[in-house]
Amino acid sequence: MATNNVNDKPLLGTEVKANNISDDNKEGFKVPQNNAFGQTFRDYNAHSDRKDIVEEFYRLNHINQSVDFVNQMREKYGKLDRTEMSIWECCELLNEFIDESDPDLDEPQIEHLLQTAEAIRKDYPNEDWMHLVGLIHDLGKVLLHPKFGELPQWAVVGDTYPVGCAFDESIIHHKYFKDNPDYNNPKYNTKNGIYKEGCGLNNVLMSWGHDDYMYMVAKENKTTLPSAALFIIRYHSFYPLHKCGAYKHLMNEEDEENLKWLHTFNKYDLYSKSKVRIDVEKVKPYYLSLIDKYFPAKLKW
Repeated sequence: MATNNVNDKPLLGTEVKANNISDDNKEGFKVPQNNAFGQTFRDYNAHSDRKDIVEEFYRLNHINQSVDFVNQMREKYGKLDRTEMSIWECCELLNEFIDESDPDLDEPQIEHLLQTAEAIRKDYPNEDWMHLVGLIHDLGKVLLHPKFGELPQWAVVGDTYPVGCAFDESIIHHKYFKDNPDYNNPKYNTKNGIYKEGCGLNNVLMSWGHDDYMYMVAKENKTTLPSAALFIIRYHSFYPLHKCGAYKHLMNEEDEENLKWLHTFNKYDLYSKSKVRIDVEKVKPYYLSLIDKYFPAKLKW
């Protein structure tokens, strides 16, 4: 069974300079007012064809994401014994899937990955590591593929949150946690639960999904990406933290610094979900060069 310390080894990669990026870059990426369905972003109450699908997804997610389940998944998939393939091969594998938890997107994942990466590249041309994070941050969604056990969507996508402590009220569709086995467990249902204040997010078990899986893949395959990149990969779906400010009592100083990078990244992750099409073959050579810089040719998954 996996231990609660999810970062037994130091974070890999070089450090990056303090984030001095301003949100007031008037010449850069423009935040659109509406998503691909003509509605405001992350509006889980908006009437659309996807509303019921999204809510049912979160019902199943909140019932099943427990400490025991997360430990089982981390032990099972942490072995990285499913296959060996390159980063780009994984990108192509994702082209078959649409994220059922996302009220803003109805396109295959590779479109979103390139939209995110290219938007970041345009505004911050010198931060090549961040361009690559834009491309790879969702690659853990290959857990949906038959090669990886074809996990249900509730075990792969959606907003993430800590398990082993109380489920914060800011988590979307919080009401469904009442049927989670940890909800009434006195060991897990207090503010700190099994953790200590200021313990650092690297010591916190997160609900299982593509974020934590891709974090493990990158770390165990000896990426040279900076620690801020790994932080973004693991916590980009942790909306209760980076949108609502929940769970900050568990953070340490390194988390505080890396959270600045995540806030910058999130604008591109969320708001680049549009109908803008990317010429894949045109940008592919650039991203292959970044993959070669920061990753081995083949990775264990």
